[in-house]
Amino acid sequence: MQLILVDRRLARARAVNLSRATLVWGVLGFITLVVVALAGAYALTFRLAAQRDIPVIKNLVSVVMHDRIAQDEQYLRDNVSSMAKMVGEMQARLMRLDALGERVSKLAGIRPEEFNFRQIPGLGGAEPVASRPLTLIELQAQTRSVGKQVDERTDFMNVVESELVASAARSALLPRDAPVVDGFIGSGFGMRTDPFTGEYTMHTGIDFAAPIGTPIFAAAGGVVASAERHPEYGNAVTIDHGNGLATLYAHASRILVKIGDIVRKGQQIALVGTTGRSTGPHLHFEVHVNNVPQNPSKYLASAKPGSPLAGLAPVAVAVPTAAARPVTAAVSTASAQPVPVAVSSTAAQPVPVAVSATAH
Repeated sequence: MQLILVDRRLARARAVNLSRATLVWGVLGFITLVVVALAGAYALTFRLAAQRDIPVIKNLVSVVMHDRIAQDEQYLRDNVSSMAKMVGEMQARLMRLDALGERVSKLAGIRPEEFNFRQIPGLGGAEPVASRPLTLIELQAQTRSVGKQVDERTDFMNVVESELVASAARSALLPRDAPVVDGFIGSGFGMRTDPFTGEYTMHTGIDFAAPIGTPIFAAAGGVVASAERHPEYGNAVTIDHGNGLATLYAHASRILVKIGDIVRKGQQIALVGTTGRSTGPHLHFEVHVNNVPQNPSKYLASAKPGSPLAGLAPVAVAVPTAAARPVTAAVSTASAQPVPVAVSSTAAQPVPVAVSATAH
């Protein structure tokens, strides 16, 4: 490119030759100069607006920054709404976790004053040496992390609650309460001399000597499998507790329940008597697991104060498992004729209950 410079004072014109590279660099330098000048004016304008109250500059700044301020405000509103929603969800989860924690603590036997879920635990520590404010992105990440931890702990507490409820249900079906409160043990479980024949024979239960009319209580919850008069056991009640576990209450003077009744632990089911093969007023109590007589003293671990078993030490007892298949149950009488006994299991499966009618 050639530029011709003409001036009145010059006697002749002057020509300047510009190459393409020189022209390009000249244009770039001009654009850079304009950008720097605009940036300086922009910074100077904001500085004057911040230091001095000049209406004209303030109006100019407000016009220039209006769109940017509107965008920032919209961004903040959107993020505040999102954070408020996350905080609301976390509050609902925490309320549910508090209620769940209170239920679990009650099931576990923890007193409310020992562990209060609604009281914030104390926090502290040394003053931080270096710190900085949280950014919005960091705050959102921490909120999501806390929400995830709350959900995980809620799932864990639900599992613990389910296990505690199941454990309480299994414990409620174990015969742990003494069937009578008053009286004394006349004969224990094991080999003894039969009071009628004088022979050495097995005694499959415990005899509680008590006056006629003394209340007899269910040692555990279950379903009444039989409630009828037996030639040797007299007025007898059999309670099925499920999973192959059953208890027998014999020689009663009166039966207060009927077959099919659902009884709870500690419910009165009969009165002490001397019916059947008996030498005097007492309760003959048996525990059977899968058709096998067990020592009742191993189960009666929480006898009430004043009970004949109050002095016995508790013994750990495994919970019996459900029977693998149905088995027919019968009660053996003195005439060696089987009498069918309907046994209703809480697990909706027939459970074997064979009661040996030897010496009582």
